[in-house]
Amino acid sequence: MPSLYELLSRTSRTFALAIPLLPEPTRSTTCLSYLIFRIADTLEDAESWSRAARLEALAEWRGLLLAPAGSSSARSIADVAKARTVSRRWLGREVVRDEAYAELIEEVPQVLSALGRLDAGTQRIVRDHALRSADGMSATLERADAAGNVRIEDLEGLREYCYAVAGIVGELLTELFVHDCSTLARVKETLVETQVAFGEGLQLVNILKDEAQDAKEGRVYLPPGVTRSEVLELAREDLAQARRYIDALVQGGAPAGFFAFTSLSAELAEATLVRLEEDGPGAKVPRAEVMRMFARYRLVASEPAAHSARAQSGK
Repeated sequence: MPSLYELLSRTSRTFALAIPLLPEPTRSTTCLSYLIFRIADTLEDAESWSRAARLEALAEWRGLLLAPAGSSSARSIADVAKARTVSRRWLGREVVRDEAYAELIEEVPQVLSALGRLDAGTQRIVRDHALRSADGMSATLERADAAGNVRIEDLEGLREYCYAVAGIVGELLTELFVHDCSTLARVKETLVETQVAFGEGLQLVNILKDEAQDAKEGRVYLPPGVTRSEVLELAREDLAQARRYIDALVQGGAPAGFFAFTSLSAELAEATLVRLEEDGPGAKVPRAEVMRMFARYRLVASEPAAHSARAQSGK
């Protein structure tokens, strides 16, 4: 059975680098949260399934998330068995062809068991936000055609989608950060003010980068009446808000790993945005440059607090 971190490394690039920069227990919780959101995303994007099949699977996923954790904080045998039955049925219907994502679906019981082992407060944070994101994905699919092809028609729809799949992640991370680091309470207002824009900015960069591949798979996220330059500008504004979020972490005395995790994500998005403006859809930051960023922030994460880490990062 693969570990949660092995599942992370096989289903993510950026977050597989960024999440290990966090200190415990935030690191393990964020890893688990990523996998939970990725499972829902895999169901939403099930290329060979109809809209109705995807909506049914997201409803089943919601039911699995809501199953009681049990008095001993571990999921009951019955809940795990049900999760195994459901995940095997999804695999039998070829929910995804990619081997790594198929492995993640196979490990749904392990992911849910890990959720059940979290303390009650952390478990509530992760579950509540995961449920809201799944609901948002379902709302997007409700507007798709019968085959599940998604076409967003206006900027408002694009922002609603970005909120469902990324803005909510920003809200989740803020709650986890404040839960795990009590000194952040004094800057919570700024974190809350900028959290959704941070998530939206990262998602807009991904949408711009993956436009051609998404279209091939029946997902058109860029509205016909909105120019790419408008979306690029919105992403740029969002990433400016991301810097305010990171500054608040520093001012709140967050652990250096919080600063390194968020800064790596923001810097990589900013660099990708530059490439997209210069080279168009599909442009990526070269792997060597990504690894140089990671190496720098890995050193940053070893500092005792965000303020000293910032000085070391040169940002």
